[in-house]
Amino acid sequence: MTAVLSGASTRRPSGLPAEVTSFVGRRHEAAEAKRLLSSARVVTLTGVGGVGKTRLALRVAADARRQFPDGIWLVELAPLDNPELLAQAVVESLEICDLTHVPALDLLVDHLADRQALIVLDNCEHLLRECAELADALVHALPQLTILATSRQALGIVSEQVLNVAPLPVRDLSAGSAISLMSGEPPVESDAIRLFAERAAAVVQGFEVTAANQEAVEAVCRRLDGLPLAIELAAVRLRALSVEQVLDRLDDRFRLLTSGSRAAFPRQRTLRALMDWSYELCTGQERLLWQRVSVFTGGLDLEAAEEVCSGDGIAATDVLDLVTGLVDKSILVREEQRGAVRYRLLETIRQYGKERLAASSQERAMRRRHGEYYRSVAADARAELFGPTQVTWFARLSDEQANLRTALEFFFSEPCEYAKGLAMTTDLLYHWIKGYYLGEGRRWLEEGLALEPAACEGEQGETRARALCAAAWVTIVQTDSAAAAALLEEAGRLAEELGSEETLAYVILYQGMVAVCRGDADTAIKLHQEAAERQRCSGDPAGLALALIQLSLAYSLVGEALPAVTFAEQAMAVCDAHKEGWHRAYAMTALGIGLWRQGESRRATALEKDALRFDDALGDAPGLGMCLEVLAWIAVQEKRHDRAARILGIADGVWRVVGVPLSGFGQFTIFHDECVSRAQEALGEQGYRSAAREGAGLPYGEAITYALQEESSSAKPVERTGRLAPLTRRETEIAGLVAQGLSNKEIAGTLIISQRTAEGHIEHILNKLGFNSRAQIAAWLSERQGSTPAARTT
Repeated sequence: MTAVLSGASTRRPSGLPAEVTSFVGRRHEAAEAKRLLSSARVVTLTGVGGVGKTRLALRVAADARRQFPDGIWLVELAPLDNPELLAQAVVESLEICDLTHVPALDLLVDHLADRQALIVLDNCEHLLRECAELADALVHALPQLTILATSRQALGIVSEQVLNVAPLPVRDLSAGSAISLMSGEPPVESDAIRLFAERAAAVVQGFEVTAANQEAVEAVCRRLDGLPLAIELAAVRLRALSVEQVLDRLDDRFRLLTSGSRAAFPRQRTLRALMDWSYELCTGQERLLWQRVSVFTGGLDLEAAEEVCSGDGIAATDVLDLVTGLVDKSILVREEQRGAVRYRLLETIRQYGKERLAASSQERAMRRRHGEYYRSVAADARAELFGPTQVTWFARLSDEQANLRTALEFFFSEPCEYAKGLAMTTDLLYHWIKGYYLGEGRRWLEEGLALEPAACEGEQGETRARALCAAAWVTIVQTDSAAAAALLEEAGRLAEELGSEETLAYVILYQGMVAVCRGDADTAIKLHQEAAERQRCSGDPAGLALALIQLSLAYSLVGEALPAVTFAEQAMAVCDAHKEGWHRAYAMTALGIGLWRQGESRRATALEKDALRFDDALGDAPGLGMCLEVLAWIAVQEKRHDRAARILGIADGVWRVVGVPLSGFGQFTIFHDECVSRAQEALGEQGYRSAAREGAGLPYGEAITYALQEESSSAKPVERTGRLAPLTRRETEIAGLVAQGLSNKEIAGTLIISQRTAEGHIEHILNKLGFNSRAQIAAWLSERQGSTPAARTT
């Protein structure tokens, strides 16, 4: 979970993907779109599928970055099939921690209040009415918000300005051009031809548009109506065909369309012809794989392709070669993430594959196989929850969020599969708890519990009892203790009927958390002690660690620091024995609180900083916020009031994103209030507000750096001083890695930080230096190292 700080500072002000291929043409459309963005609240780019609406929107948004200082976010709607989750999908794309159990629209309005921001809603056509309603509601509630949408059809709301994106122009052959070609003069290229030439050169080394082939190239682009997607797919065929052969095959396919629907737009018929042609150029097994991978949403890896798509005509050992073939034909797009390769279908190609799959009468069977595969992924993740691969599993589940959602939608749409859906969403508990998806997790759990009738025996009863406990923990984190208590009452009754000691241990553990929420620390201590003993007997290290952490926190609340320290150390020992990280970070936080209560501020500080580094790398906002809180409390104890105020300002930004102050740690509000009071007393009301604003105004990466530094309270946040502004030590280190040509992923791996943190640092470096590209960073650093190395901040 990535924390986005308050004010105009965000972890990643421009949440847009980097361009990986050249942007060709569209000067007029880009200029017109930017003009509309300066005056309209909603701008929609319309046009046929494959015309390049998304690419144009991303370029326009990137160029308008300074126009929207408080953030630009891309919301990719193509993987979303359930209209009820539209607002939730926007919440997740904006990286807002949904911990409050309030409607997603309310979360968006609260988060974006007073922000001059841009949201790009991409691929709205299949959710047209819902997108129109959401966009209309947002712009009416948020006067500084602008929405840039892409859709095959206008949203149809009053505040909307529509810009139709036409195909790329193709220059007609003329006598003058023919003469120039014969004379050996360089051919004049239209945007469509330039696109074809650049993409062709990427697959055929040395390819150029020459006097000999320009006529055929222009004919290909014209027959494809200048559609960028069609042109790019055609250019890839030059791996096996000449331009003239491509043209011949296009002629054949277009003739087949004469019997098609005359009600369809010509460009749509052209794109379908290209899809048909691309499909027929594949081998029989490649076509079968194309159909089957269309059940995936948000991409897939090779293992998933082998498990879901093999059988009935495709041997598992053939999948790799078939995937490679589809990548070569630009049907599958290859993407590398954290050293692993994933594949995805462009949405137009995926929809074509889904139609072919439906026509084969295999869609339901493939959806079932897809669901079963991700049910096993969720079960494996739960089994590996408490161990050295935990963080890797967290990352994988985040990558697979769209597929997990699709699998759950299948199970909850099949009456005979409700139990599987309930078990799967319960297995994903830690995915819901630590990620952006807490609100969605609660909704899945509630839906599953409502669909699957209560049972008091066998596996079905055990599944329901576990789900009730999972839902209770989610509601506790959302500070809904009343709902949690009701869920636990049923779970406890069911666990006793089943004789399930393991489930009963969790019921008692979560009841202790509810007691803490109600201010009854003494009862909480008794319940957590009983839970810890039961977890020891059942041999569940995750439950034991969690019980010990909660026991430590409860003892800190009542002022008994010694047992608080003892139980936190025991929790860390359990985690260390299993090489586990997430619970250990919370155990470090709890130990730091206990040591702070004992007056051991130096050791407490070191522990909180270690926990902060882990939470930052993992993206756990509630854990991050709590570490910041404790560091502020320690700073006040050491009379470093200015530093305490700044860190409280940073923490306030985190809690505003989370939606609940001290989410999951509400019992510690008394320490927060005392810290604020002492800092205000020392600095004065105005001095405290000024320092807190400075902390809240720091960009994410710089804010974390400040919280981790050792300087005294006199340290000031880094000032922005223009083009030659000095960088912080971390920024200088990252700038050096940029200069070496490392990607954001490689930088994150080198420094053992999250990729989002690396991106935040690089974005801030660009803003601080007034640059627009990584190449400028490299040149600037080279100049300073060559001429004035002493000027660098160290």
